[in-house]
Amino acid sequence: MFAVMKTGGKQYRVQSGDVLRVEKLAADAGEMIQFNEVLMVGSTVGAPMIAGAGVQAEVIDQIKGPKTINFVKRRRKHSSKRTKGHRQKLTLVRIKDILEKGADKSGVKAAIGAGSVPYVATPVVEAAPAEKKPSAKKASAKPAAAKKSAAAKKPATAKKPAAAKVSAEKPAAKTAAAKKPVAKKPAAKKPAADKE
Repeated sequence: MFAVMKTGGKQYRVQSGDVLRVEKLAADAGEMIQFNEVLMVGSTVGAPMIAGAGVQAEVIDQIKGPKTINFVKRRRKHSSKRTKGHRQKLTLVRIKDILEKGADKSGVKAAIGAGSVPYVATPVVEAAPAEKKPSAKKASAKPAAAKKSAAAKKPATAKKPAAAKVSAEKPAAKTAAAKKPVAKKPAAKKPAADKE
């Protein structure tokens, strides 16, 4: 019997005893895991998944794939080149068993990608509104407002020296000169040359 399962964004056709290289899973070597996203088992096709089906596998090792080279060259007038290498992290698994039903109750750890967080539905519970104590909040808010107003009353001359005012005036003079319209001279017409 064979099954078509999905993991790491890819689909695999597997049988008992197959060894696969899949995207990295959060599991140690020797550990049993179960793939719960099964699209097809034998002649049974899911819509899109088969409820209660699973593929159990044993993790053999965590490995790295072959090195891929990414070379970028900008042509013609740009003389820039960039070379980057990458080795994808993979997990070797050996398929042990294919379950058509009852995979939910098997007790085997679900196969989860190394970088993903499993989705767990949490029930929404509405809590009763808590009693408000306005007197405590107002009392704590008044001293903070008093501190802000005391900081605002400080003289502004202590913050900046007089030299800063002079430098602030210079750019204003430049912008005023830049705003003056430039008079355009009319282009003089050249007499047509005699052709001989």
